[in-house]
Amino acid sequence: MAKLYFKYGAMGSSKTAQALITKFNYEELGMSVWLIKPSIDTRDGADIIKSRIGLEEKAQIITPEQDIVKEYRKAGKHDVIIADEAQFFTPEQIDELRELVDDDNIPVLCFGLRTDFLTHFFPGARRLMELSDSITEIKTVCACGRKATVNARIDESGRVITEGDQVFLGGNDSYVAMCHKCWTKKIREQKDQMFIF
Repeated sequence: MAKLYFKYGAMGSSKTAQALITKFNYEELGMSVWLIKPSIDTRDGADIIKSRIGLEEKAQIITPEQDIVKEYRKAGKHDVIIADEAQFFTPEQIDELRELVDDDNIPVLCFGLRTDFLTHFFPGARRLMELSDSITEIKTVCACGRKATVNARIDESGRVITEGDQVFLGGNDSYVAMCHKCWTKKIREQKDQMFIF
């Protein structure tokens, strides 16, 4: 039986590398992979999925308006679907991925973030948490050595940002994975510094 998988982790936890390695493993066994990504993620090129360690593949772009089931039918038969940056799909598109698992018996592996820079669910990630058969955390560590769970957004001077749009694309220059304790401590220290004259 096929399953819907959600493999999530904080920034820098090798989610994309694992997605591309998984693709390679399926293809090495002679299986066909439909690799997809949301159109909002244009950091490395509109149709490119690229990991920090340099692994790179072309993917089909899915816009928020597109029906994933219809796009899958157009793309032709595949043995597995791998989706990177799945948190940026709409909840309806996550429902469509679930439909492909149930109706077409195709495994769907979604890789992405669970929460944003303020520790709030992305809508697509929330729906994945609700619908997935298998949920796996891809772990990474904070600079203090604890498990990192927060995608802290930082400015050019390294200050933690606590306001702004939920989606802001960036890499190591804009985000750092932190444990919750270090994240809240840094925010408190920044507030305290504002009151020092």
